[in-house]
Amino acid sequence: MAIPTLNAIGFCANYSKQGDWAFEYALKLSRIHGIQLNVFHFLEDPYDPLDRSADNLSAEQRAKLAIERERELRIYYDRLAGDYLDVGFRLCEDKEWTELHRCLVIREFQVLVLAYPDPEATFSNLPIEEFANEFICPVVLVGPDNPDQYRLNSRARMIVEKLGLPDGCWSEIGHISA
Repeated sequence: MAIPTLNAIGFCANYSKQGDWAFEYALKLSRIHGIQLNVFHFLEDPYDPLDRSADNLSAEQRAKLAIERERELRIYYDRLAGDYLDVGFRLCEDKEWTELHRCLVIREFQVLVLAYPDPEATFSNLPIEEFANEFICPVVLVGPDNPDQYRLNSRARMIVEKLGLPDGCWSEIGHISA
């Protein structure tokens, strides 16, 4: 099997301790490979199936909200990135699944890193593990209990040697960890 070249890591913003753990892992992976880390954020939180805060906004209100959210995003993650400068930010207005696939097609990432806030977490209106399993590229979930806990979809499992994860700290989604 050919192992894909990693040119960029994708990370979906999540303002939680698990989100910080996931960002730290995505940043570490970007540093190891010397590649771009692309941070994605959505007007409506993909982790919250009830967030429809942007649905009824006028175009002007959406534009103001987008500017405010992008500013918050950059301030928050610039601080966490420290001296690593190869970090890009993208505020996405389309739905998560569509936007992330579009970004994958234009090679904005080859591995997607997501926070795993809790076992009942959702992402894009699906249970987060189901989303990860159905997504068409390698996905690494970080958490929920500690920063060294990783869940991989089957595509990530196939490139585990490129993910810099020590044996024993990860398990494949759908399989019970040892």
